[in-house]
Amino acid sequence: MYNEWELRKHIVEVGKRIWTRGYVAANDGNITVLLNDDEVLTTPTGVSKGFMTTDMIIKCDRQGNVITKNSKYRPSSELKMHLEVYRERPDVKSVVHAHPPYATSFAVAGIPLDKCVLPEAIIVIGAVPIAPYGLPSTSEIPDNIRPYIKNSDAILLENHGALTLGSDLFNAYYKMETLEHTASIVWKAIQLGNLNVLSPEERDRLLGLREKFNLPGRVTVCSTDANSAAQNKDPQPQKLNESMIQDIVEQVLTNLKSKLTK
Repeated sequence: MYNEWELRKHIVEVGKRIWTRGYVAANDGNITVLLNDDEVLTTPTGVSKGFMTTDMIIKCDRQGNVITKNSKYRPSSELKMHLEVYRERPDVKSVVHAHPPYATSFAVAGIPLDKCVLPEAIIVIGAVPIAPYGLPSTSEIPDNIRPYIKNSDAILLENHGALTLGSDLFNAYYKMETLEHTASIVWKAIQLGNLNVLSPEERDRLLGLREKFNLPGRVTVCSTDANSAAQNKDPQPQKLNESMIQDIVEQVLTNLKSKLTK
């Protein structure tokens, strides 16, 4: 168990990591850690995560009220979202919110990362759903993520970014790394014209390893589909042709136009 001073240093370290990796820009993103059953440490609003210091970290209660006053800094404007996670998931001790480019691209395109592709991703984060869009800093996001955080430790936020939950701060952060790494590989595979999905049998074997290792957290089971080589009568995985790509592009543009005209 870490004390408050150590946790403050860990938050600063993780802030530097997500900024250095380009998971956030300017003052984006936020990090929280449960200090105990009643208190939460949160990053401040309006500060770059790459340039935080331990004195900037703010202590609040589980209702979001500031315990340690700081005349210069206020709690993250997204604290409501983090507190909702802690209410719904007593097993979660830390939450990281960022805007990693590849994962956020899928969130903007409305495409969940729910296919069984990478063994590590299947074991660590499982299928990653997309929570509906909500206005930042309002109760809309907590309300919209509630159904998803019950069964997933990694969630895409529609037209916003990503959220990862962990048994401790670094556990939550590493899931953000896994999420972005997976999104980048899936994106590149799509550009190559093929996404080879693992079979249900292989998925179940990987989930068996998760149970064997007794990993903390929760995952939603990844989906398999007819493109899986084990399920396809043709031993070669299905390729994306120009017509299929055009259909996808038109569907995405239609969805975006619909959102913009609402």
